[in-house]
Amino acid sequence: MKGLHDGTAMSDKIPPDNVAADVAAAPAMPSRRRALMLGAAGATAIVSIRPALAQSAASVLTCEIPVPDPARSGSYIAANGTLVPAGTPGAFPPARVPFKGEDVRNALAGGRLPGMDSDRTRAYLQYIRRLQSGTSGFTCFASLQMPRG
Repeated sequence: MKGLHDGTAMSDKIPPDNVAADVAAAPAMPSRRRALMLGAAGATAIVSIRPALAQSAASVLTCEIPVPDPARSGSYIAANGTLVPAGTPGAFPPARVPFKGEDVRNALAGGRLPGMDSDRTRAYLQYIRRLQSGTSGFTCFASLQMPRG
Protein backbone atom coordinates (compact mmCIF):
# COMPACT_ATOMS: atom_id res chain seq x y z
CA MET A 1 0.00 0.00 0.00
CA LYS A 2 1.14 3.49 -0.72
CA GLY A 3 1.57 6.13 2.02
CA LEU A 4 -0.99 8.83 2.83
CA HIS A 5 0.98 11.61 1.18
CA ASP A 6 1.62 9.91 -2.16
CA GLY A 7 -1.20 11.69 -4.03
CA THR A 8 -3.77 8.88 -4.04
CA ALA A 9 -7.29 9.37 -2.72
CA MET A 10 -8.38 7.77 0.57
CA SER A 11 -11.05 5.78 -1.27
CA ASP A 12 -8.27 4.17 -3.27
CA LYS A 13 -6.63 2.94 -0.06
CA ILE A 14 -9.62 0.92 1.26
CA PRO A 15 -10.38 -2.28 -0.60
CA PRO A 16 -14.11 -2.79 -1.34
CA ASP A 17 -14.34 -5.84 0.95
CA ASN A 18 -13.35 -3.77 3.99
CA VAL A 19 -15.94 -1.09 3.22
CA ALA A 20 -18.79 -3.56 3.69
CA ALA A 21 -17.28 -4.76 6.98
CA ASP A 22 -16.90 -1.18 8.26
CA VAL A 23 -20.50 -0.34 7.38
CA ALA A 24 -21.76 -3.49 9.09
CA ALA A 25 -19.75 -2.70 12.25
CA ALA A 26 -20.94 0.94 12.45
CA PRO A 27 -24.02 1.62 14.58
CA ALA A 28 -27.10 1.67 12.41
CA MET A 29 -29.02 4.92 12.01
CA PRO A 30 -32.56 4.54 13.29
CA SER A 31 -34.96 3.75 10.54
CA ARG A 32 -37.98 5.94 10.01
CA ARG A 33 -40.20 3.19 11.38
CA ARG A 34 -38.10 2.90 14.53
CA ALA A 35 -38.12 6.68 15.00
CA LEU A 36 -41.90 6.74 14.66
CA MET A 37 -42.23 3.91 17.20
CA LEU A 38 -40.01 5.80 19.67
CA GLY A 39 -42.08 8.95 19.15
CA ALA A 40 -45.29 7.02 19.76
CA ALA A 41 -43.86 5.59 22.99
CA GLY A 42 -42.94 9.10 24.15
CA ALA A 43 -46.41 10.40 23.36
CA THR A 44 -47.95 7.54 25.32
CA ALA A 45 -45.80 8.43 28.32
CA ILE A 46 -46.93 12.06 28.17
CA VAL A 47 -50.58 11.07 27.87
CA SER A 48 -50.31 8.77 30.90
CA ILE A 49 -48.38 11.30 33.03
CA ARG A 50 -50.70 14.26 32.49
CA PRO A 51 -53.74 12.69 34.22
CA ALA A 52 -51.52 11.76 37.17
CA LEU A 53 -50.34 15.37 37.46
CA ALA A 54 -53.91 16.63 37.24
CA GLN A 55 -54.99 14.18 39.92
CA SER A 56 -52.02 15.23 42.06
CA ALA A 57 -52.90 18.91 41.69
CA ALA A 58 -56.50 18.18 42.67
CA SER A 59 -55.45 16.18 45.74
CA VAL A 60 -53.19 19.04 46.88
CA LEU A 61 -56.20 21.33 46.90
CA THR A 62 -58.37 18.86 48.82
CA CYS A 63 -55.77 17.60 51.32
CA GLU A 64 -56.24 18.69 54.93
CA ILE A 65 -54.14 20.47 57.52
CA PRO A 66 -55.36 20.25 61.12
CA VAL A 67 -54.42 23.17 63.40
CA PRO A 68 -52.94 21.91 65.60
CA ASP A 69 -52.28 18.31 64.67
CA PRO A 70 -54.38 15.70 66.56
CA ALA A 71 -51.49 14.77 68.86
CA ARG A 72 -51.54 18.32 70.25
CA SER A 73 -55.26 19.04 69.96
CA GLY A 74 -55.51 20.47 73.51
CA SER A 75 -52.98 23.22 72.80
CA TYR A 76 -53.70 26.79 71.75
CA ILE A 77 -51.89 28.66 68.98
CA ALA A 78 -49.91 31.77 69.95
CA ALA A 79 -49.72 34.75 67.57
CA ASN A 80 -46.26 33.60 66.43
CA GLY A 81 -47.56 30.11 65.55
CA THR A 82 -46.11 28.25 68.51
CA LEU A 83 -48.18 25.89 70.62
CA VAL A 84 -48.99 27.08 74.11
CA PRO A 85 -51.10 25.67 76.96
CA ALA A 86 -54.87 26.01 76.65
CA GLY A 87 -56.19 29.29 78.00
CA THR A 88 -52.96 31.25 77.43
CA PRO A 89 -53.89 34.95 77.10
CA GLY A 90 -53.64 36.20 73.50
CA ALA A 91 -53.52 32.67 72.07
CA PHE A 92 -56.19 31.14 69.87
CA PRO A 93 -58.07 27.89 70.47
CA PRO A 94 -57.57 25.07 67.97
CA ALA A 95 -59.48 25.14 64.71
CA ARG A 96 -62.62 23.01 64.88
CA VAL A 97 -62.01 21.34 61.52
CA PRO A 98 -58.88 20.86 59.40
CA PHE A 99 -58.28 23.38 56.64
CA LYS A 100 -58.33 22.28 53.01
CA GLY A 101 -55.15 22.78 51.01
CA GLU A 102 -56.97 25.20 48.71
CA ASP A 103 -58.03 27.37 51.68
CA VAL A 104 -54.47 27.44 53.02
CA ARG A 105 -53.09 28.31 49.57
CA ASN A 106 -55.55 31.21 49.28
CA ALA A 107 -54.70 32.45 52.78
CA LEU A 108 -50.97 32.28 52.03
CA ALA A 109 -51.65 34.46 48.99
CA GLY A 110 -53.15 37.17 51.20
CA GLY A 111 -56.64 35.89 51.92
CA ARG A 112 -58.14 34.58 55.14
CA LEU A 113 -58.79 31.07 56.34
CA PRO A 114 -62.52 30.26 56.22
CA GLY A 115 -64.40 31.65 59.22
CA MET A 116 -61.28 33.25 60.72
CA ASP A 117 -60.43 36.89 61.32
CA SER A 118 -57.08 38.25 60.14
CA ASP A 119 -55.30 37.81 63.52
CA ARG A 120 -56.33 34.18 63.87
CA THR A 121 -55.50 33.52 60.19
CA ARG A 122 -52.02 34.98 60.71
CA ALA A 123 -51.41 32.84 63.83
CA TYR A 124 -52.69 29.66 62.17
CA LEU A 125 -50.57 30.30 59.06
CA GLN A 126 -47.52 30.79 61.28
CA TYR A 127 -48.29 27.42 62.87
CA ILE A 128 -48.70 25.81 59.42
CA ARG A 129 -45.40 27.29 58.19
CA ARG A 130 -43.67 25.67 61.18
CA LEU A 131 -44.97 22.17 60.42
CA GLN A 132 -42.27 19.55 60.32
CA SER A 133 -42.04 16.12 58.78
CA GLY A 134 -44.05 13.60 60.78
CA THR A 135 -46.61 16.19 61.86
CA SER A 136 -50.14 15.78 60.57
CA GLY A 137 -50.68 18.20 57.68
CA PHE A 138 -46.98 18.52 56.79
CA THR A 139 -47.24 16.59 53.51
CA CYS A 140 -50.21 18.67 52.43
CA PHE A 141 -48.41 21.93 53.23
CA ALA A 142 -45.23 20.73 51.49
CA SER A 143 -47.32 19.91 48.41
CA LEU A 144 -48.68 23.46 48.38
CA GLN A 145 -45.10 24.73 48.15
CA MET A 146 -44.44 22.83 44.90
CA PRO A 147 -44.54 24.99 41.78
CA ARG A 148 -47.58 24.56 39.61
CA GLY A 149 -46.89 23.31 36.12
